[in-house]
Amino acid sequence: MSQPAVVPAAGAVVLRQRPKGSEVLLVHRPRYDDWSFPKGKLDPGEHVLVATGREVAEETGLPVRLGPPLPEQGYTAAAGVPKRVHYWAARPLGDARVAAFEPNSEVDAVAWLRLGEARQRLTYARDIDVLDAFAVSAYRSEPLIVLRHSHALPRDSWTGPDRQRGLDRAGEEQARVLAPLLRAYGVRRVLSSDAVRCTATVEPYAGAEGGQVELDHRLSEEGAEPGAVAKRVESLLRSDEATVLCSHRPVLPALFSALGVPDPALAPGAFVVVHRQGTRVLATEHHHP
Repeated sequence: MSQPAVVPAAGAVVLRQRPKGSEVLLVHRPRYDDWSFPKGKLDPGEHVLVATGREVAEETGLPVRLGPPLPEQGYTAAAGVPKRVHYWAARPLGDARVAAFEPNSEVDAVAWLRLGEARQRLTYARDIDVLDAFAVSAYRSEPLIVLRHSHALPRDSWTGPDRQRGLDRAGEEQARVLAPLLRAYGVRRVLSSDAVRCTATVEPYAGAEGGQVELDHRLSEEGAEPGAVAKRVESLLRSDEATVLCSHRPVLPALFSALGVPDPALAPGAFVVVHRQGTRVLATEHHHP
């Protein structure tokens, strides 16, 4: 007899800062009479990053931006179906009041609680484990996202200058899918090589957010020099702004070396989120569109 498929789900430990200390957001589910973190199952074909923000917003009325990942939790649900929940630390976008929350059949109450209070309120030991991991995580960090441009037209089919070579249809779709993934981290600054295949990768996100793409020849294949790349990375690490930088496969090793992060040999359209406090890298994660 075959084993039931594991149901993927996603959720977040949402933090707000108050004068008397940090608070996290819990939800009460009347069906189970339990207190837990906001979470839920992925929709078919939905990326886990998108699902995390959607579930938090649906259950609490609060839009959030993601921070570093937290340990996943695997368990068997009440119906005997195995479930694996992917968790992130998160912070509210703007006002942390849950004024938009409306009690419903799935979640009838939400509560901001100090970490010690939340530990006492949580129903399940597995959620306490997540809270304990959150408490020692890099949740105060800011993201710097290193992105390889989406799938481009083949070099041997292109007759013009290489910097003007754009994306193929698969790459255009990757660029479209990337936009909500970058939004999940609250990216505010968009940097790119001045090659068309890079700018076309990040323009859907920048356009949707009403921002601009900052072009930097030092991130291009033609303009990248190890010393210049290292200085660019150093200046970005000194900034506390959530940033994405889009570059090319041959340039990525120098970027990762300057960050002190192993090069994961990114596929087209894939990216690494570097969670940092100033120049200190505290955590990384790797995603595909």
